[in-house]
Amino acid sequence: MDEKKRNRINLWMFPLGTVGRDMTYALFTNFLLTYVLFTRQLTAAQLSAVTVIMVAARVFDALNDPVMGNIIERTRTRFGKFKPWLVIGILSTSAVVIATFNTKLQGWSFIAFFGLAYFLHSIAYTMHDISYWGMVAALSSDADARNQFTSRATLFAGIGGTLAAMLIPMFTTGSMALGGSSMTAYGRIAIIISVLSPLFMCFTVFGVRERPAVREQPATPISFKRIWATITGNDQLRWIALAFLIHQIGNGLAVGGLASTYIYLDFGYSGGLYSIFNTVGMLATAVLMIFYPAISRRITRKALMRKMILISAAGYGLTVLSGLLPLPTTVRFWAITLFNMFANFGQYSFYLIMMISIINTVEYNEYLHDVRDEAIIASLRPFLTKLGSALIVALTSLSYLIFRVTACTNQISQLESDASLGVITEAEKLASIEGVLSTVQTWQTRGLFLCITVVPFLFMLVSYLVYRKHYILDEDRYAQICKELAERRGEPV
Repeated sequence: MDEKKRNRINLWMFPLGTVGRDMTYALFTNFLLTYVLFTRQLTAAQLSAVTVIMVAARVFDALNDPVMGNIIERTRTRFGKFKPWLVIGILSTSAVVIATFNTKLQGWSFIAFFGLAYFLHSIAYTMHDISYWGMVAALSSDADARNQFTSRATLFAGIGGTLAAMLIPMFTTGSMALGGSSMTAYGRIAIIISVLSPLFMCFTVFGVRERPAVREQPATPISFKRIWATITGNDQLRWIALAFLIHQIGNGLAVGGLASTYIYLDFGYSGGLYSIFNTVGMLATAVLMIFYPAISRRITRKALMRKMILISAAGYGLTVLSGLLPLPTTVRFWAITLFNMFANFGQYSFYLIMMISIINTVEYNEYLHDVRDEAIIASLRPFLTKLGSALIVALTSLSYLIFRVTACTNQISQLESDASLGVITEAEKLASIEGVLSTVQTWQTRGLFLCITVVPFLFMLVSYLVYRKHYILDEDRYAQICKELAERRGEPV
């Protein structure tokens, strides 16, 4: 099969595989803390324990990523080095997710079960996440083709994440909760998503064709020394890693639970409101993902980042202004939602640019050391994402404690529990929750609001400054490196 035909097929089969993966990721990463908060009555000690578990598991997961990347790099089967781990990882992840959201345990026994499930999920998800993104460098080294693979995969990942962000709150919170309570609803949603995830992965497993030359490279031994040498011996990888980590912390604060909690406490206990907030927030981002390959041919990455930091600054500024002005509730909600879309537009363009920038260090690594180490370098992205998410969990839980959120959510979780047991009707539950929300103070909601607007922009700004000053692999430099590598291999330039 010639390269053009292979790329045409892969440009559909590869990105389709991640739709279900990212629905699972959104459920477990973005909604798990919300699920715990609104379905379990937590003491300060128990919330702290949940936080410690999530932070520890994500740090462990992050440290495990380069190890898994090296294992994948060494794997040799008739199906390639990536696909076996895609299958094992996606099936294991689905099993853990179903178990996590369908337990009836409460108190410290739930905390113990939660700890076990969270660590198992960390291991299972790493298997297919690193395998999936590691394939990008193996599919093509052409800059334009790689932009297409990355942007389209990111687009489809965004579709999966957006579907989850839209449907999960809609059918788990408020009057449309499946089964009449959040506890039952989350269990059913987990089963549905955990079935869809492996089905979508079949597109990648059975449809993607890798470049034969990449799959025939000799296996290399697993070595912590090699992992460390790959990361520390590539200066551009180090700088983009720092910029990406800083960006991930800011970009993930809102979706990590703070935004949904803010919406529920300030505008009403309705999952539909948060679904609207999320869906509108991703609209402009979807346009960017579709047209990024065309945009990238006309404007350099650093020039695009300059424009996006200004768009985000305007978006966040108008969002803050709308949230603090004494506007009618409905007007204030829609103003915040619409202006947040522009803030997201800049944030996710940064994410896409940095994704490509990390992948491009594969050729730079080969240029410096004559080895590509694709899986190890690809493992750095999820490593940084998970390390960032660990810090996000800590910041989120700290915010909940500072603004005394559990004083409200414990009452709501008790009502949700009573509704799931049939002690009260759904109508009685919703009426009682309205009474609980009426006791929430303005300083609590405004504190949460500033955590999802001002703080993310500050992280974004620092990330941009690091990238602009230290990352030198622009389009011209990357093309020059690829040309020199082709000459080394004796390939036509």
